[in-house]
Amino acid sequence: MPEGTPASQTLSRGIRILEVLADARVPLTIDEIAARLEVHRSVAYRLLRTLEDHRLVGRDASGSVTLGARMAALAAGVAHDLQAEALPELTAIANELGMTCFLGVLDGDDCITLASIEPRHAIASVAQRPGARHPVTVGAPGKAILAQLRPSEWPTGIEQTLRDEVERARTRGYATSHDEVIPTVQSVAVPLVLRGQRPAAIAVVHVATDLEDAEIAARLQRSASAIRDALDG
Repeated sequence: MPEGTPASQTLSRGIRILEVLADARVPLTIDEIAARLEVHRSVAYRLLRTLEDHRLVGRDASGSVTLGARMAALAAGVAHDLQAEALPELTAIANELGMTCFLGVLDGDDCITLASIEPRHAIASVAQRPGARHPVTVGAPGKAILAQLRPSEWPTGIEQTLRDEVERARTRGYATSHDEVIPTVQSVAVPLVLRGQRPAAIAVVHVATDLEDAEIAARLQRSASAIRDALDG
């Protein structure tokens, strides 16, 4: 795009609706979507009709809006080889540890969940939806990703406390977090370094466990090695 050319406001708003629905995790009414976009209801309605035509959003029985099935098909095409190799490992970890296991990748200054598996037989587990994002400066996966970057590549304004945590994660090979992204939830993450790919991490989230962080990290590291060997040959 030539310098000075204005971005498409309509396209930007449409993308923002998809982000709002992904972050909400529950169906939203048109009025709720309009309020979050800070636009008139009629504007939100027109945008939603277009997204509906492309099956990117849908309606539930009450008329509230959800992400459409087409979004899952599009997401499956993102880093397809990485997802294909990671999913069996995420599934094995989730069921062995009884914790939600997910793959996070660097996206700008955010950590975005690319794939997630909840344990099959757990009484209760923490949901971590694909597409969920949070600043890379919070949470165990973010720290595991920052540990792969030079400090000059980090977002600006990082405090010394976080710098020290990232350095510890780099030294011991895993990162932890408590109550940073979701209240009461703990996380352990290990770096997933892949040739030619964005910095990534494998992580689990849980509320309570008898396992030590180092034990969890060791299991994650085995899967990280398996994925790396499969992709890098």
